[in-house]
Amino acid sequence: MARTGHVRAVAVSGAVVALMATAVACGASAGDDKDPEHRSFALQGRTLTVDSDDSALELVAADVDEVQVTRWFDGRVVMGGEPRATWEMKDDGLKLREKCSGFVAQCSTKYRIEVPRGISVVVKDGDGSVTAQGFEESLRIRTGDGAVRVTDSTGPLELHTGDGSVRATGIESRQVRAGTRDGSVRLELDVVPDLVETRSDDGSLSIGLPHETYRVTAETDDGSVDVSVPRDESSAHVVTARTKDGSVTVRTAN
Repeated sequence: MARTGHVRAVAVSGAVVALMATAVACGASAGDDKDPEHRSFALQGRTLTVDSDDSALELVAADVDEVQVTRWFDGRVVMGGEPRATWEMKDDGLKLREKCSGFVAQCSTKYRIEVPRGISVVVKDGDGSVTAQGFEESLRIRTGDGAVRVTDSTGPLELHTGDGSVRATGIESRQVRAGTRDGSVRLELDVVPDLVETRSDDGSLSIGLPHETYRVTAETDDGSVDVSVPRDESSAHVVTARTKDGSVTVRTAN
């Protein structure tokens, strides 16, 4: 009897290991969801706040009357609860949550969020990349772990990630603040800004600016500094670039 019990235990353990190996090998990818869900949310005010715990986010300014959200979700759990993703709107705050826990749990969620034009947006993402396009009002993005990408925007920008790179191109914003603790920052501005602030603890900084005279502060503890734009300490156009480890480049882009 003892030997039979031992054999059964080994068999069960082997089955669990096999399930774990299968789950790990297959992984989870939101791109595998061929039938995404869609919902519309009414917005009462002029600012949308997106609060996400663990998702990739794509935000687009669009010709819509309500906030249009499309969700892709894929989840696999071994010996745990059923994986799922939830969404709700309350007081102009869109709350996105991923429920994924178990002995072996792998989930992946992606959202595409179409925002009515003329709306300011605040994004708080615990873990995930964030992309945004076409915003004319203020845009504030903060993610704990993931890359930030912004294109074709004209409103004030505040872009921050704890671990990842920050890229902003085709920008006509007058004020841009961008930073990361671990990663590089690259900005390409198409209009002369009033203020640009960039910072990284570990990564290079590159800022492309239209031809104009700027008041520039460029510093690095370990790396090269190359400032090729015209400089004047009395200029009203202020550019600051500071990194602890990496190169700093401030150049004329056009």
